[in-house]
Amino acid sequence: MADIAKRETLGRAELEGLVGLALDEAKRLGVDQAEVAASQDIGLSATARLGDIENLEFTNDRGIGITVYKDSCKGNASTSDITPAAIREAVAKACSFATLTAKDTYSGLADADRMATTLFDLDLDHPWELDVNDAIALAIETEQAAMSHDKRISNSEGGSVSTNRGSRAYGNTHGFIGSHTRTSHSMTCVVLAEANGAMERDYHYTSSRVPTQLEDAVSVGVRAAEKTVARLNARKIKTTTAPVLFIPELARSFIGHAIGAISGGAQYRRSSFLLDAAGQQVFPDFIDVQERPHIPQGMASRAFDGEGVATYDRDIFKDGILQGYLLSSYSARRLGLESTANAGGAQNLIVPGRETDLAGLIREMGTGFLVEELIGQGVNAVTGDYSRGAVGHWVENGEIQYAVHEVTIAGNLKELYPRIAAIGNDQDLRSSMLVGSLLVEEMTIAGA
Repeated sequence: MADIAKRETLGRAELEGLVGLALDEAKRLGVDQAEVAASQDIGLSATARLGDIENLEFTNDRGIGITVYKDSCKGNASTSDITPAAIREAVAKACSFATLTAKDTYSGLADADRMATTLFDLDLDHPWELDVNDAIALAIETEQAAMSHDKRISNSEGGSVSTNRGSRAYGNTHGFIGSHTRTSHSMTCVVLAEANGAMERDYHYTSSRVPTQLEDAVSVGVRAAEKTVARLNARKIKTTTAPVLFIPELARSFIGHAIGAISGGAQYRRSSFLLDAAGQQVFPDFIDVQERPHIPQGMASRAFDGEGVATYDRDIFKDGILQGYLLSSYSARRLGLESTANAGGAQNLIVPGRETDLAGLIREMGTGFLVEELIGQGVNAVTGDYSRGAVGHWVENGEIQYAVHEVTIAGNLKELYPRIAAIGNDQDLRSSMLVGSLLVEEMTIAGA
């Protein structure tokens, strides 16, 4: 079977042509403004379990979405049929729906003078010449590496390999049309270990836009096995207050609650624990949160946002102080502000850390709780109340002592953020937020 990079696909020029067709039709029907997005995604994934292929999936999805504005009313329609007749029908439906919706004076396109004029090549397109047999072999190899690493590995939820190549085009009646193609690839392994009648589960994964930057299949499996075995013989601990250290994968979610709270939608809906916090001290003064949209091969790199607005470098938090919100044109108008080119979310957030890694922060913590998994969704975005089930290891004298489970870590984020004592330099590069291990000087740990 042909590799995924060579499968039939719509080029960026073809997608831009579809966008142009829809915009021309919208203008012909007399709308005030219109915007159109067209996309195609091609992907292959394989999952092996206990040495056999369990799931094999090929995707080839394409579609186009149209939004029109007429007399401050908005209509939307979409279709996966990209023939000219179907696109014209979708535009007509969007125009029809606009006659039925309520007026919203804040709606409409982003300002014309904010449209991107330089469409950077951000080096996001790196296809993986992976055929079905190769994908199956890699999935089996990563699982076998985990199963054979330690005799306590007793079962598996599978080894998986996936690759995706997607193209997007966006245009509007300001005359803007832009497009890009980006790839994403990953390998994952999930296994279970057993000792003394108790079972534990953990996983490891690697992901990148560039296939040659992935960890090899054996390394993924071995790391999954090591992490799972390390959880065996877990204990409960008594309720206490102590320092808590988040590994990088979890540090980004801890900081991410603040990012959600400063989104324009949360602000204008008055549903944020950081309401009207611009200019206020949120984090300690050694913490910056930088947005860098133009990093080559970045997981969230974009030359323009979801409305065509040119993206740019900015410091969202500087010396711990909130500099401004994450705004689309709509939320900006609701707040009486200007778009920050964040329609569709933030782009490549970076939290610089100190010259130490997880091991260094464990030694610095001395005694406390190293959190390696969070369970549940116990975060109130309105009040900042934070309560999550947690799994990890207890640390004493700067050394890991034993695995811990069945505990809850709790507090309020408005009080926890100022207690951040350190951030490491061991950034997790698999995400759109690059942050290292994060040490909170004290949290409530509810146990036995």
